[in-house]
Amino acid sequence: MATQEPDRSTRRRWFRMPSSQPHRAAPDPDPEPDPAPQESDHEHSETPVPRDVPAPAPVPSVELESNAGVVAPEIPPEVPSEAGPEGANGATVASPEAVPESPTEAEERVYPEQTAEALAASLTLPRVISIANQKGGVGKTTTAVNLGAALAEIGYRVLVVDLDPQGNATTGLGISHRNVEGSIYDVIMNDTPVDDCVEPTSVKNLFVCPATIDLAGAEIELVPAFSRELKLKRALQSARDDYDFTLIDCPPSLGLLTVNGLAASDDVIVPIQCEYYALEGLGQLLRNVALVKSNLNPELDVRGIVLTMYDARTRLAVQVEAEVREHFGPKVYRTVVPRTVRISEAPSFGEPIIVFDPSSRGAIAYRELAKEVSRGTARRVG
Repeated sequence: MATQEPDRSTRRRWFRMPSSQPHRAAPDPDPEPDPAPQESDHEHSETPVPRDVPAPAPVPSVELESNAGVVAPEIPPEVPSEAGPEGANGATVASPEAVPESPTEAEERVYPEQTAEALAASLTLPRVISIANQKGGVGKTTTAVNLGAALAEIGYRVLVVDLDPQGNATTGLGISHRNVEGSIYDVIMNDTPVDDCVEPTSVKNLFVCPATIDLAGAEIELVPAFSRELKLKRALQSARDDYDFTLIDCPPSLGLLTVNGLAASDDVIVPIQCEYYALEGLGQLLRNVALVKSNLNPELDVRGIVLTMYDARTRLAVQVEAEVREHFGPKVYRTVVPRTVRISEAPSFGEPIIVFDPSSRGAIAYRELAKEVSRGTARRVG
């Protein structure tokens, strides 16, 4: 027990050292605990040193007096460090205009120029729109199913083409793979008319061209086919005028099926999950869209970008939204699809979210998205 008392005293001296170090003029590099108590004994003799330190204090006061026109308390310390010389040259008056706008300010400034008047004029019906993104799990099928149902609820006649071999859009609309007589595989590979493969859904004005597992082999079978990139475009020409909107749910890849969907479309809607990985493949997708536009479909254009699975509780989602809106500007839809459990539960019942839970946040979001996509374009009669 006698050996523990001196240990406690040395520990107390050791913990006192951090409080005495800031008062020294120059920190000692020696980390040994023995000289520390000696320095603490001479603290009273070194008291003039802290008193001499405030001597340079008048220097910042002189600078503040010389820059009398600058409001120092309102400017954060990072701004003068970046634009300090410009302020000294008298450019402080123009500095508010030179400061880059935040993403929200830029969005408010750009969006009014491109609301319903500009886009509705360019949106003519019928319209074929691909829902594409090479990244999986970003909400392509969910967007195709629920956006199509929301457009049909407004009164448009909508056809959802399930181009994904997984067939999730088919089951999400209540259609069983085993009960279909024809699928999109027969349309592409066997030249079956689209009307012979279309199945009605539980939503009025909403139809689906289903997909089966046979579509998985279409990637290989299309390789030696003649004009393989335009087979879907030719197939949809006969049924184009029967629907106001034709939404193509593309697979999560950049293969021949996705190229067929892009070549047959007038526009592309890109769902982006509010996470970092979703942004990595976006550049490659846009390059492929540019290649298809230059070689196969000159009228193809990116109609808009949809932010999906948005969780406002995370800072990452806010940062991804700000980054996408700053880079793409008015291409990003105002409506943000939230991450909700009800949207995930709806496919298990074979219903869109507007039928499964009409008052949920997801249903409201897709109704607003349908209004943005249609831009109030008049429905066709007949």
